[in-house]
Amino acid sequence: MPQPPSESSPLLPAEPAIERPWDVKSPIQPDSSSISSSVSSGMDLTDVLRDVIIGFSDGLTVPFALTAGLSSLGSTKLVIMGGLAELFSGMISMGLGAYLAAVTERDHYNSEEQRELNQVDCCLPQELRDDVFCILEKYSVSREAAAPLVEELCKNREQWIRFRMDFSLRLEKPNIHRAWISGVTMGLSYLVGGLIPMIPYFAMDKVADALFVSIAVTVVILLGFGYVKNYVAIRNHRAGLWGAIQTLVIGVLAAGTSYVLVKALDRTDV
Repeated sequence: MPQPPSESSPLLPAEPAIERPWDVKSPIQPDSSSISSSVSSGMDLTDVLRDVIIGFSDGLTVPFALTAGLSSLGSTKLVIMGGLAELFSGMISMGLGAYLAAVTERDHYNSEEQRELNQVDCCLPQELRDDVFCILEKYSVSREAAAPLVEELCKNREQWIRFRMDFSLRLEKPNIHRAWISGVTMGLSYLVGGLIPMIPYFAMDKVADALFVSIAVTVVILLGFGYVKNYVAIRNHRAGLWGAIQTLVIGVLAAGTSYVLVKALDRTDV
C-alpha cells in the first residue's frame, strides 16, 4: 500500500540534474599567464597613438585659430590671455572627455560580460554549443570540422565566454589603466599642440609680427604632423602628402574664419 507523502518527502519526483560542460557555479578564474602578459605589455600603442593624434591636432588647430582671430584686435596681452584661457580649458575638456569615453567603454564591456555569464547559467549545454556553431558558420566552417573545437571550448566556462566576446560581440577587454592614461595623454597632447602657435606672442611685442611668425611656424608643424600621422597609419608617402594637405587646409580655414569673424565684429562695435 503506497504511503502518503509526508512533509519531508516531495509531492513530485525530483527533476534530473542537467549535465553541463562545466560547473556553472564556479566563478571565472583568470589565466595567470594572460594576466602577466597583459601587465607586461602595458598600454596598447595604437590607443596611445590615437590619443596623441587627436589631442595634438585639436590643440594645434583650435588655439591657433583663436589667437589668429584675437590678433585682429591688435593687443598682444588680449591674445595671450584669451589663448591661455582656451588652452587650459580645452586641455581639461579633452582629457576629461577621453577619460569618460574609456570608462564608458570599460563599463560596456563589463555589462556585456555579465550578460554572457547570465546566459551561461540559463542556457542548456546544447544551446551553448549551437551558439558556437552559428558563429563558426559565418566563417564557412562546417559542423563536422568545428565539432572538436566546439567541444574544447565548452569544456571551460571562461573559454566559451571569451570566444563569445571576441567573435560574436567583437569586444576587446579594455586595459584597467586605460581611462586615466587616455585622459592624461590626450590632455597633455592638446596642451603641447596649443602652445606652439602661441609662443611668438610671448616673445614679440608687435601683434602683427607675432601673427606672421605664428602662421609660419604653425603651417610647418601642420604639414609635418599631417604627413607623419598618415604615413605612420598607412605606410605610404602619397597618403602622407595627402594627410599634410588635409591638415593644413583645416588649420588655415579655421584660422581664417576666426580672423575674419573677429575683425568683422570689431568693426561693427558689437
